[in-house]
Order: sequence, then structure tokens, then C-alpha cells
Amino acid sequence: MQIDIKAKELKPIRNAYSHLVRRFGDKPATRYQEAVYDIQATEHFHYRPTWQPDKELYDESRTALKMDDWYKFIDPRQYYYGTYCMARAKQQETADQNFKFVEKRNLLKTIPDEAIAQIKKVILPLRHFEWGANMNNSQICAMGYGASITSAAMLHAADRLGNAQYITRIGLVLSENDSAVIDDAKDVWMNDSDWQGVRKLVEDSFVVEDWFELFVAQNFVMDGLVHPLFFEQFDDKLNELGAATYSMLTEFIVGFSAESNRWVDKQIAVAIAESEENKNIMSDWFNVWLERTVHALQPLTEYAFDNGAEVLSAAVEKLKTRAAKNGIAA
Repeated sequence: MQIDIKAKELKPIRNAYSHLVRRFGDKPATRYQEAVYDIQATEHFHYRPTWQPDKELYDESRTALKMDDWYKFIDPRQYYYGTYCMARAKQQETADQNFKFVEKRNLLKTIPDEAIAQIKKVILPLRHFEWGANMNNSQICAMGYGASITSAAMLHAADRLGNAQYITRIGLVLSENDSAVIDDAKDVWMNDSDWQGVRKLVEDSFVVEDWFELFVAQNFVMDGLVHPLFFEQFDDKLNELGAATYSMLTEFIVGFSAESNRWVDKQIAVAIAESEENKNIMSDWFNVWLERTVHALQPLTEYAFDNGAEVLSAAVEKLKTRAAKNGIAA
């Protein structure tokens, strides 16, 4: 008996969904394109929101910015649910290994009491800052327009909740799983005078109505100062105090910050490149929120660093340079 095995090519009836063919032409689409392009609901809304009757459920006018095409806001990481979950799973596995290694080798015993006290005062209350960022990015997703930016904002919101959980875990590791350390961190957030400016800043951001102003305030300005100051430069200070082990516990947050900056910068640059009007609006938002954030951070940086004013000033100049690269007039 002889069996001949032959391959037969099966050609698809069509290469992509109709809305992607209209945008990109009749060719196969990527998974990212299928996940984010032109899926924003635009018509057939059966009612206006009772809490905002002057708007449609999904309305371009919820921001002062104007865009010819809201799908210009593309994620350079090309994240959709599948690729996002795979990337974060690998990062979480690494972070978990770091925590287990530190606990197994009892490396926290090498951290001086002075450093532990500063971590509890400066770092642990940031779990509330990260939770605020989670709330704000959820709001951006809810009020925003165009699935390419709103879906990425929701993934970013999930990241911020993850950051808050890792900060909580750091506190539990330092206290040998004594949950009182979390209550103490909340008390610092609520009552410590050095933290009240930051707390007010976060609470004020909750009532910002323009979703893209909120994007600039939280993801560009507030994060652009808080993360470099307290997850990079403060790490350096702790290393000098003999707390190098602590850096292993913040590796996830540091990596997340560097990666997410690519996405944030891209959205800022795209909005500004659209028109001079957008550039002026964005520059005004940046300058207003920069002034408010600097004022809020002054007491905390003065506590956290020996030369707090200089450290904060350097961080501000670095953020202004980053803003200028994206087209913002600081």
C-alpha cells in the first residue's frame, strides 16, 4: 500500500474584519489591531446618562482636546489583554522569587532600624497614592473616548492596584506579617503633616472632570515626580544606610514605571501634535499640576532626603525636560 500525503493551502474568505479593512486595507490584521481599533460605540445609544444629560454615553466632548481620529492614541507596547497578561505574569514571577529569596535568607535582618523606620514613613503610605492612581485610570477608561486609549488606561489601572499590593506586601514582610503595620501606614497617610499635601493632591484629582487633564495630572505629572523620587532616589539613600536588600522588593514597581512611561509619553506627544490648540491646553494643564504637585511634595521630600529641596528641584527639571521632548511648553 502507498499513501501519498499532500498539503493543501486553504485561503481565508476574507483577511480581516470589515472595519479593519476600511482602515488598513484588505490584509491580515494583528491581534492588537483587532483588539483596539474602531470598537468604540458611536451610535444607537438608547438614553443619555441621567447624571449628565448634556452628554451621550460615549462623548468626545468630555475633554477639551480635539482629535480628527481618536485611534491615533496607540500603545507602543502593543498591549491587549493577552499580551498584557503574559508580560505581567513573567514580571510577577520574578517579583515573587525576589520576595521568597529575601524571606528565605532572612536578609531583612541586615536592614538597620533607621532604614526600616524611614520605609514605613515614606514608602508604605504610597499604597494609598497607588490606589488613587487606580481610581483615576479607571475614570479615564470610563469617561475616555476611543478604545485604544481607554483599554490601555484600564490595564494601567490594574497595574496601579498591583503596585499598591506590592507595597502592602513590603510592609508585611518588614513586620513579620503583623497587619498593624498597614494600619499604621494609613494613619500616617491620614494624619502625618508631611503627607497631607500629597493626600490633598490625590483627593483633588478625584474630582477632575476632563479625562485627559486627569491623564496628564496623574500619569505624567504626579507619577513623573513621585516614582523617580521614592522608588529610585530614595532607594539610593536606603542603600547608603545599608538597606540594599530592600531594592529587590521594589523591582516590579521600578520596571513598571520605566515601561509605562513609554505609553504615557506617546499619548502626550500624539495629542500635542494634533493641533496648536491642543498644545496650549496640554501645556496649561501640565504647568498647573506641576505647581500643585511640587507644593504637595515639599514637606515629604524634606523629610525623606537630607537635601530635599535640591532633590525635588532636580526631579522637576528632569520632568520638564521630558515634557519638552513631548512638545509641552513648560
